[in-house]
Amino acid sequence: MASGKTPSSKTPSSPRRITLNHVAERAGVSRSAASFVMSGRTDQRLSAEVFARVRAAAEELGYKPNLTAKTLRTGRSGTVALVSDFVSTTSFASTMVRGALEELCERDSLLFTVDTHGREELESRLLDSLLARNIDGVLYASMFTRSVTVPPVLKDTPVVLLNCLSDDGGGISVIPDEASAGEDAARLLLEAGHVQDIWFVGSMPPGQVGGTIWPPWAPLALSERREGIDRALKNAGTSLAGSVVVEDDWDIANGRAAVAGLLASGVRPRALICVNDAVAIGAGHALRAAGLRIPDDVSLVSFDGTPLAQAGEPALTTIALPHLEMGRRAASLLFDTDRTPRRIRVPMPVVPGGSIAGPRTGP
Repeated sequence: MASGKTPSSKTPSSPRRITLNHVAERAGVSRSAASFVMSGRTDQRLSAEVFARVRAAAEELGYKPNLTAKTLRTGRSGTVALVSDFVSTTSFASTMVRGALEELCERDSLLFTVDTHGREELESRLLDSLLARNIDGVLYASMFTRSVTVPPVLKDTPVVLLNCLSDDGGGISVIPDEASAGEDAARLLLEAGHVQDIWFVGSMPPGQVGGTIWPPWAPLALSERREGIDRALKNAGTSLAGSVVVEDDWDIANGRAAVAGLLASGVRPRALICVNDAVAIGAGHALRAAGLRIPDDVSLVSFDGTPLAQAGEPALTTIALPHLEMGRRAASLLFDTDRTPRRIRVPMPVVPGGSIAGPRTGP
């Protein structure tokens, strides 16, 4: 008789699935008590000792809760989605994702991240797929601080806007405090003794509402930073000497070209406030090519707090975007039962460098 097996052959047995009953038995409690502990309920007058026994038993046995059953029971899946334009797939603002992940990890929640690259049809398909998975909420995010239209399909889902504002003025938004950052940039120069020949570098050409390589999304950073700068200087009884246009994008090459053009016109600034770190690095190249020293001849201050700020000599003084804190705050607000529309402005910290000194004397 040939069965294909020797008498000693054994069929491998499947690992035993650990259930809540096993946990309750090991802990010496009822199944319902074990269920209350594992679901985090505290309304059943269970002692701390029972909580400790059940959790120890679950860890010892390697118990994994049935998430599908938990979702059916609680109505929550323990998952959140971050839907953005470019946040997850570019390095510039991806720290917001890390902040959200850190907060959600502490709340035992998972994060789906998807980028749409500004394509409405793709966004629609992705949102349909995410909502079909019973996600608990959505972080609707933007790489640049700007106004957005929240998709109507999210009207019955908790949403927090991350680095953007709803164009209808509603919803809960977490954004950087750009205007206060502008005030800080001007204050740093004022405290160093600068009251004249201060130029802003980073205005857009007439009619342009964004960098040429990005969609025309009209980022709010430029207007709000300028608002803060102008207010601080006005309160000190002074104002900008002028504003320099950056032609194509806020990058090193265009920063260099803009400041080289300013110097070629005969202007000798005593201080430059640059719209971001990349433009400031380019500005430094142009200043050095003209024989001017930083900060002895010209002081520099910029925004964003990117690694570029530490790449030069001296390191730039910059006002950093608080992306990590923004991600954490937005994720925490998804769990807030108060859905009153509001804007949370997160402070932008000053990162000291060596690019600011007192104004030079002489011409």
